[in-house]
Amino acid sequence: MYAIGVNPWVWASPVDDKALAELIPRIAAFGFDAVELPIEQLGDWDPIRTRDLLAAHGLVAAGVCAVTPPGRELVDAAPAVVESTVAYLKGCVASAAAVGAGCVGGPAYASVGRTWRMSPAARAACYADFRRALTPVAEQAGEVGVSIGVEALNRYETSVVNTIEQTVELIDGLPPNVGIMIDTYHMNIEEADPYAALAVAGPHIKHVQVSGTDRGAPGADHFDWPRFFTVLRDTGYQGAICIESFTAENETIATAASIWRPLAPSQDRLATDGLRHLREILG
Repeated sequence: MYAIGVNPWVWASPVDDKALAELIPRIAAFGFDAVELPIEQLGDWDPIRTRDLLAAHGLVAAGVCAVTPPGRELVDAAPAVVESTVAYLKGCVASAAAVGAGCVGGPAYASVGRTWRMSPAARAACYADFRRALTPVAEQAGEVGVSIGVEALNRYETSVVNTIEQTVELIDGLPPNVGIMIDTYHMNIEEADPYAALAVAGPHIKHVQVSGTDRGAPGADHFDWPRFFTVLRDTGYQGAICIESFTAENETIATAASIWRPLAPSQDRLATDGLRHLREILG
């Protein structure tokens, strides 16, 4: 059975040492197996302290989420911006290795919300720039046993990659520890057949995030979760399944994720209802 995790963004942002000290015991008490750890700014949480806190409560680090606000860009950006983004991603890799997480995932190519039109030639150049910029990050990650999961976002949040097919093209030629982070929320918007797309992603999947189609709890939506997990099993993926949603209490993250209304009776219910649904399906 897959380990089931949750991202503390469900309750808090930024996710720092103070937030984790409060939330990790609660997450364990709810019955989760793992925690997905976002890094908004390097140093928000101490990897060794977090590793020990997770272990004390019987949890593991399922993965580290790279966060790309304005100014974090690997493509179509000034060299200094690309350099600082590479440094940030290398910091995420180091934190993942220290906390015991096997993957750093996220839309590492460009900041969330940044969109622009591209001709086929411009898109090819953009993808080549990404591969060139990510290569040193991938090499460092490979040295410490960490994979990189590149996440496709919906059309309102990026114009770089929206589909699995585009993401496969984007990562082509990069080291084998670079693959895809699945996010069912974005797949539901962009994929004509998300289950067929999942099969295409199969050999490249490094990490899996799940949420309801409205960013609420998995199961309180129209997604065919049994079909999704049947296909996922067929891919051979053996990593964690992590619920990702967001608190509306932090204005910055609520605006970035377009959280304009409550998605569950409470954030605790969002997490626990989703966990219960996933357990029922996964057996």
